[in-house]
Amino acid sequence: MFGRQSIFPILRTTIEKLPILLISIIIGFLISCAVNTEKQQIADIRWTTYGIPHIKADNEFGLGYGIGYAYSRDNACLLVQEIITANGERSRFFGTEKTSSAQINNLASDLFYSWLNNDYQVDTFWQKQPEAIQQLLRGYVQGFNRYLAEAKPGDISCQKDEWLRPILTQDLVRLVRSLLVEGGLKQFVGPMIGASPPQHLDSMSIRANTSQLLAHIEFDRNWLFGGKSVSSLGSNALAIGKARAMNGKGLLLANPHFPWEVGAQRFYQMHLTIPGKLDVMGAALPGLPLINIGFNQHIAWTHTVDTSSHFTLYRLKLDPKDPTRYLVGDESRPLKKITITVSAKDNDGNVSEVKHAIYESEYGPVVVIPGMLAWDKNTAFALRDANRDNTRVLSQWYSINQVRDTKELQRSLAQLQGIPWVNTVAVDATGKALYLNQSVIPFLTDNQLNTCADPMLIKHGLVVLDGSTQQCQWIVDERAAQPGIVPAVKLPALVREDYVQNSNDSAWLSNPLDPLTGFSPLVSRSDSQLGLRTRFAVSRLQESNRTTAADLRELVTDNRVYLADLIMDDLLSLCKLHRDSKDLKQACAKLDQWDSKANVNSGAGLLLFSEFAMGFAQIENRWRVPFNPKNPLHTPYGINLDNPEVVQAVVTVLRAANDKLENMGIPSNIHWGDIQAVVKNGRKIPIPGGYGELGVYNVIESELDEDYFKVTRGSSYIQLVEFDNAGPKAWGVLAYSQSSDPLSEHFVDQTQLFSQQSWPELPFTDVQIESGVLKRITLFPQGI
Repeated sequence: MFGRQSIFPILRTTIEKLPILLISIIIGFLISCAVNTEKQQIADIRWTTYGIPHIKADNEFGLGYGIGYAYSRDNACLLVQEIITANGERSRFFGTEKTSSAQINNLASDLFYSWLNNDYQVDTFWQKQPEAIQQLLRGYVQGFNRYLAEAKPGDISCQKDEWLRPILTQDLVRLVRSLLVEGGLKQFVGPMIGASPPQHLDSMSIRANTSQLLAHIEFDRNWLFGGKSVSSLGSNALAIGKARAMNGKGLLLANPHFPWEVGAQRFYQMHLTIPGKLDVMGAALPGLPLINIGFNQHIAWTHTVDTSSHFTLYRLKLDPKDPTRYLVGDESRPLKKITITVSAKDNDGNVSEVKHAIYESEYGPVVVIPGMLAWDKNTAFALRDANRDNTRVLSQWYSINQVRDTKELQRSLAQLQGIPWVNTVAVDATGKALYLNQSVIPFLTDNQLNTCADPMLIKHGLVVLDGSTQQCQWIVDERAAQPGIVPAVKLPALVREDYVQNSNDSAWLSNPLDPLTGFSPLVSRSDSQLGLRTRFAVSRLQESNRTTAADLRELVTDNRVYLADLIMDDLLSLCKLHRDSKDLKQACAKLDQWDSKANVNSGAGLLLFSEFAMGFAQIENRWRVPFNPKNPLHTPYGINLDNPEVVQAVVTVLRAANDKLENMGIPSNIHWGDIQAVVKNGRKIPIPGGYGELGVYNVIESELDEDYFKVTRGSSYIQLVEFDNAGPKAWGVLAYSQSSDPLSEHFVDQTQLFSQQSWPELPFTDVQIESGVLKRITLFPQGI
């Protein structure tokens, strides 16, 4: 089943109770026994500046071995913590009241992941992996565990914690499956765990209807209670083709916006080589033995979170005789009751079992949101996630790592369809730019959407289907890589020689000269208002017919607040009309002196404008020129100063924003870098950037933490690649640094670079690597 790793489950319960020193002895013995049977297992690791490992091996096992070893040095505590989460074991070690890195309650998280990652599902996923992927995972596990065995006291910050343990291949499978459902099931953890059959039914039972659902959706786009999931992630991507690139080749800007805090979405830089087969550099998520965003000699690619639907809800018509049965046609079918058991530690340190029932239909688990998705005597709601059956994700990214041009990339995504919930943007060495919205999406015909679902809910991104008829099942198309998903031929694809871009809008205007239309609303919507980051990027591109690497860098480092470009002139005009108002005079002075940017040296006007913008967004009829789908790149803009009600509302919002800052004691001469920062090892590091809703391309989100705004998410791994006749030249920075361990020398270094907006060149060629090697280790089966 899991090959030589089968010895670990036998010892797992015992090992977890042993001190780390004894664990090290045991792991060392097990590794020596295992690796001696593999004469070809060897990896060479060269670390260059900022702790980037360049890993070379003769085969996938050796490559995975080197990756696991290098990752363990930098992020052992992080990975084991996330593995504990994916195994549903947080309550056992940390109690039921605390939360995971995704801000989900430990007990709810454990019940969810114990259900999602049961042994059968994990084994099924493993059996469907090709040999190369299995070898990568096996190698990763043994390399990771080897470093745990060799680490000296004080090398790992969590070394003495009871939960630090050797990992298994099953652990990595569970971690991958956890990432897959970010765009669906994970957004419903609370509603799923909270679902139980009705106990006391009366005429007041609430049944969800369109108006109730829309009210909640409009109130908060993150209403699904799933914690920090993919719904709050974002990215920028730009691929410049040969017709536009100054050197006639290709350029790529990768700028994913992911969490800064420790968690399963924290990128890690590395360079992977199997001579004659693979030579790729970039960044990967925890536990993945391949590159998610990166480049090789021939192509550079990145991803952005898409707007597509990756799940649907089903409205179940319940059997009048039993609310735990539902009707499909005239047939009464039972909901499957699955009892989940997890271990939980109380405040005294005692561990006991907690049992909880999850109810599942043929579509998926039942979910309940009081007042919205109710389980009463007539109706219940079940969720079907398209990525729950996606076993191709690792093969997909390993294939991407090896492609030689955009044609191969497009063919790979069409055949495997393993990308879960992101767009793909790429450029190759010949100057072909590619945009693909080819992720795992439920396949429903237009007729089904018209007859099975509420069109108003679809417009707002929520698909609720009739579960009482087979006519509303997802379509099985033999051209698709998985039953029930949209085949690649029906998904958006665009190849250009000028540019393609995406900043988390739909596929529609990936290039405004070549609109992508006519797709299912589950895939991509057109004629909807664009995000400000998209408008900013396209407006900059329209300023010139040629683009350089420096131009792409400036998109990020300029930290322009695009919303200010749209409304500041009108706002300052309004200020002149109220120049005699003492409180507004102070607010207007801050705005007038502000440079309309989010740099560390930008003034207090940025904080005032950010606060004002939140209130401005709630004002009806606020735009002087409202959104026009025939002019989407330039509308809406301006403040509707001809409307007295709007003027009064704007004045009220501006006054309230200024009062709030005054009450917080924020001085007028403060700079953005004094306010927004990250603290590492006791040092406060100023961070540039701002909220994407303001049109800041360099997205940085922060939360008030005592006397400053603590960065929580935003620009993470930044990669800029330019192809020339010699191949790729790349620059980049990992904003939060390579290591999540405060003991590491690479815990702070790149964060300081990001603060200074410095993107060093990435050493890719052997000459570049050798000239910058800081440390080198060759791992042999018997030791170093």
